[in-house]
Amino acid sequence: KRLFFANGIHHHYSEDKFFPECPKKYFQSLMEAVGDGDKAAELLEVIYSPDIYPQRRSTSKTGDIVELSAVNFYDGVSREEVEKYYNSLMDPNDKTPISYGLNTKVVKENGKVVEKPWKVGGIYGPALEKICVELEKAAAVAETDLQKKAIGLLIEYYRTGDLKTWDDFNVDWVQDTVGTIDFINGFIEDYDDPLGRKATWEGYVNMKDSAASARTEVLSANAQWFEDNSPVDPRFRKPHVKGVSAKVVDGITLAGATYPATPIGINLPNADWIRRDYGSKSVTIANITHAYDYAAQESPKSTLTEFAYDQAEIDAYKKYGSYTDEIHTDLHECLGHGSGQLLPGVSSTALGEYQSTLEEARADLFGLYYMADPKLVELGIMPNAEAYKPAYSNYIRNGLFVQFTRVELGKQNTEAHMQNRKLIAEWCYEKGAANGIIEKKMRDGKTYFVVNDYEALRGLFAQLLAEIQRIKSEGDYAAGKDLVETYAVNIDPQLHKEVLERYAALNLKPYGGFVNPNIVPVEKDGKIVDYKIEYVDNYLQQQLDYGKKYRTL
Repeated sequence: KRLFFANGIHHHYSEDKFFPECPKKYFQSLMEAVGDGDKAAELLEVIYSPDIYPQRRSTSKTGDIVELSAVNFYDGVSREEVEKYYNSLMDPNDKTPISYGLNTKVVKENGKVVEKPWKVGGIYGPALEKICVELEKAAAVAETDLQKKAIGLLIEYYRTGDLKTWDDFNVDWVQDTVGTIDFINGFIEDYDDPLGRKATWEGYVNMKDSAASARTEVLSANAQWFEDNSPVDPRFRKPHVKGVSAKVVDGITLAGATYPATPIGINLPNADWIRRDYGSKSVTIANITHAYDYAAQESPKSTLTEFAYDQAEIDAYKKYGSYTDEIHTDLHECLGHGSGQLLPGVSSTALGEYQSTLEEARADLFGLYYMADPKLVELGIMPNAEAYKPAYSNYIRNGLFVQFTRVELGKQNTEAHMQNRKLIAEWCYEKGAANGIIEKKMRDGKTYFVVNDYEALRGLFAQLLAEIQRIKSEGDYAAGKDLVETYAVNIDPQLHKEVLERYAALNLKPYGGFVNPNIVPVEKDGKIVDYKIEYVDNYLQQQLDYGKKYRTL
């Protein structure tokens, strides 16, 4: 299960390698039994050796992070060679640049650095060919002409590997906002690349929840107000916010990097110039967030009761927490990622390996800052002027402490979203220490973090948002590196030990994943008249069934 859950032999969050619980000889016997004995020597060394590819995405401060990473994006090239190669391709005066390197593997042939595209006829060709076949079927039943056109461009992109076509697809996709069914499909997020350039494939089909989308539609309708009143340097604000669309959806099918551990919100496309000129599409995935909430409510013990300081904190979160968490996700996805602008000549990859963490922090801070704004009460989004407070307490508690239940003792904090939360909470804790804005308290030998001044904490969020927006807008790599390395990476060993011990006593699991429902057509007189949903309760069996039915590589 761990192998399938992580999509490989490295933990999906910590990115550290994990190992089989069976002896190597037994594993070898299994390989021989299925006819793969000739591969045993090479593969078993990679699987069992702690010294070979110990991290999926290396965070080494002394070694070459390209050479040390286990990801399949580079082979036989160094970081210096890769960066030199892409710097030679990019034009700082290009206002609509393609996403250089998004869908290729970089190798060296005859001493020369070259790219090998992921396309039909290239790397992953058989799988992409099958995807194209299914997309052609989808195009035939598209809801709108624009959706049909976009699907056609996506097929063309998969067949050619042309990143200009990928941009053309995204321009049409982001403007297709009237249908009920929508999708995400492609090499999209670059979290797994140590250089923040190459993307991992994901697929997602979703259905709009029209009633729940009313809230996000109010936010998107007021996007210009939020941009104009953001606490950042006016030079870094967008003078004209375009095409911000937002909706609440139910996920229908997950695939690739989003399966089984899926995000609860998405904002795309990632290209800054498309966001600038055409806008962005934001979704909050309601059935996923609700499933997490229901699962937590069924547990007799919880991280809330263990790590919140007192009953008043617990009661406040139970009253408002689930709802305000959704509001924060809406603000993060709908407005946060789409806010701000790069200065002319600044590349979207200027922050390198720190890009993902800083971008997530920027969007989180945007949401945190505006959760406490009277405008949200005026718009009817927040129930009152106090409702944001338990969300602030929970964010600080999680960022400073609780989230490290997901990290092995002695390890660093490496995952971008976890780094972002630690960066924000740690920075605010330090900057507010003199005034006691956030206080560390001890009771019965246990540590707690308590917010004493919510308005002052909001002021700190504003300061940090302004600085991170400046870093992004100016492409200030050195300042971005300093923020991440100072506040986001290293975990206090005593706190880490304590949180792991307290969490272990709860007998909870730190991660949740999802199985896909089987959607079965109902036929009558040779025609499909309905669809029946069959829910699956065996994750391992679903994975094995997928392997038998859909394997192409």
